[in-house]
Amino acid sequence: MGSDDPVNVNQFQQLAKQLLPKMYYDFFAGGAEDEHTLKDNIKAFSRIMILPRVLVDVSRIDMSTTILGFETSSPIMVAPTSYHQLAHPQGEVATARAASACNTIMVMSYSSTRTIEEVASSCDGVRFFQVYVYKRRDITAHLVQRAERNGFKAIVLTADTPRLGRREADIRNRMIRPHLKNFEGLISTKADSLARGSNLQAFVADTFDASLSWKDIEWLRSITKLPILIKGVLTGEDAMRSLEAGVDGIIVSNHGARQLDYTPATISVLEEVVRAVGFKVPVLLDGGVRRGTDVFKAIALGARAVLVS
Repeated sequence: MGSDDPVNVNQFQQLAKQLLPKMYYDFFAGGAEDEHTLKDNIKAFSRIMILPRVLVDVSRIDMSTTILGFETSSPIMVAPTSYHQLAHPQGEVATARAASACNTIMVMSYSSTRTIEEVASSCDGVRFFQVYVYKRRDITAHLVQRAERNGFKAIVLTADTPRLGRREADIRNRMIRPHLKNFEGLISTKADSLARGSNLQAFVADTFDASLSWKDIEWLRSITKLPILIKGVLTGEDAMRSLEAGVDGIIVSNHGARQLDYTPATISVLEEVVRAVGFKVPVLLDGGVRRGTDVFKAIALGARAVLVS
């Protein structure tokens, strides 16, 4: 390893900023509006101190865990993120192979630049599939059932996006979404540019079902035999509603601070959600995780695992 090689996540981010086109880097790294929550997701971890206990035998350390019965090498999963081919020519296939090599779980995004089938056939490994509910329910059903046929082990429903957050960097850059191969034959996948702003907003407004509510969990369960996790929970009240709806897991998430600015940092509400759930289902967390100490803090506060991107 050379002296200039990155040794932590922050240095990898700096390297990405140097290498990626500005539009793409801003898409991956940006948040909503003032980006207050984006910054606080990270800062909130620094406000939590660790009290070590000494003279404890740590000669044998086992970081493995199980998530919905699936064994992983550590409590670190790959979060669902969009458009990996903007950063790597192999896109989500490369991500899937890396997750498999690390013996961890990848959550594949609905907006992958590689198809469900391409990712499923690329390597062995445990994968979950992330979805939204669309105005045309047949689109959601089609994607969920394709994922199930191709060996995905769970469905992750993102519940915090009735409207797309105001991501001002994408608006300034006139961010154009890439071709969405998973939607071929279902909806128009043409990546048209707009005179103003980001066409991501137009796509979400045209396709996402803003009327999505708790009753729709039952509909989602009716179209799949896979366990369902709900992503986007930030309160104890919603955690209890999740249990009442029969979900199999909860992901404490503010969408990487890309949706509603001034929502709390995820680590700051984790304990509340864990207490509300009472360990009846696994609670996972994403947002702001940059170091192993962050993972440790989340596990200590009750998370089964974290998701990173």
